[in-house]
Order: sequence, then structure tokens, then C-alpha cells
Amino acid sequence: MIYFTSDTHFGHENVIRFTGRPYGTVAQMNHALVANINARVQPRDELYILGDFSFRITAEDAKAIREQIRCERVHLIPGNHDKDWGSKGLAGTFDVMPPVSRLKVNGHKYILSHYPLVDWEAMERGSMMLHGHIHSRGSDYNELNRMQGIYRYDVGVDANGLRPVSIEEVDAWFAGVENAGIARWQSWVAPNPGPARDIARSLLADELEREPDRHSANGKGAAWPSL
Repeated sequence: MIYFTSDTHFGHENVIRFTGRPYGTVAQMNHALVANINARVQPRDELYILGDFSFRITAEDAKAIREQIRCERVHLIPGNHDKDWGSKGLAGTFDVMPPVSRLKVNGHKYILSHYPLVDWEAMERGSMMLHGHIHSRGSDYNELNRMQGIYRYDVGVDANGLRPVSIEEVDAWFAGVENAGIARWQSWVAPNPGPARDIARSLLADELEREPDRHSANGKGAAWPSL
């Protein structure tokens, strides 16, 4: 079985607050997230981590956390907070892949990136764009994409019950969606934009409430936070 996850942010105390994770300490979060991975992903499965495995901890400590994950085949798409896993002493910790990678399984193509893309290879032919980075919480963001017929999915832990999501679950999420995969960036607005607009506004309002300093205009207008 193939699984995906991202943005575990092992060692990052502040991520507990701004994502609303149900942990009192970093140690509790680290332990729980490793346990959640091991509960789903078996040693012979494959796990793709789409960036931001850890944050502001030493490479040695991050490597020690990786070694607690029982899955033998762990692939990493580097995120903006990841270490130089190819450096001396760290090589072999992960199978480090290009920033934008392709995976083809049972005739389906998946484009993997830490960052969400607005257009990607074979999008019009139903390829799926899997990403992290934005720390969407719950299913609202992924539901918004599904409503608009866009095969884009946030595999981050905060959007998936703090656990990895399987390739079968991603496929099932979009199964039967009318016109899924053919929407282009020029037509992101749904035919009935009301529900999509309301969800987008709700997501932005939630983000502003959680991290108001990150959205400070500074005379240049509000900016999306760098997570």
C-alpha cells in the first residue's frame, strides 16, 4: 500500500497552537504522530512525505525521529523547512525526490509537491496534484477542490486526522466527481460560486484569527503566511 503525508513539523512547538493540534507538549505531539504513522503504514508499505518533516531541531534529532518510523521505504519531497538530507551523515535517512515528482500507479498519475500547484502535468487528463504546506484543517479545502472539479488534495496531517492518507482514500475522494480533473486555473470559480466562495472566506477568516501577525499588511497588502 502507498501512503502520503506532510507537514508533521516534528519538534515545532508553535505548530500545536496555530493548527489546533490536541497536544500539550512537543514531546506528546512527536510521539503521537509517529504512533499514527506506525498504526497505518506497515514496514513493507511505501510512505511519501511531501515536505516539512521537522522544524528547528537538529538534523540528528530529526533523523532519530525518522528511525522510529517502522516503514522501510520512506520518500521525501523536500519542503521549505527540511534539512539537507543529502549531506554527510544524513544520506540514506530518506529517499529524497525532486521538488516536483511524478508517480504512476494502476494507470493513474499523481504529481507530488510540497507546494500546491495551480496547473500541473496531465491535469486535463485526470492526473492528481498532491501537496502540503498550507496546513488546511479538516476537509474544507479538499472539499472545495472537489466541488470545483479540481484533482488537488492536501495530504498534510492537519487535513487528514493527524495521520497519513492512503492512495486508495485519495482515489475514493474524487471517484465519481463530475468533470473532475479538467478545470483549469482560468476557471477556478465554480458554476455556482456561492458555496465555494463561502468556504474560501471561512478558511481565510480562520487563518487571520490564528496568525494575525503573519498577515500584517506592512503597507503592501495582506500576504499568505509562510508556513
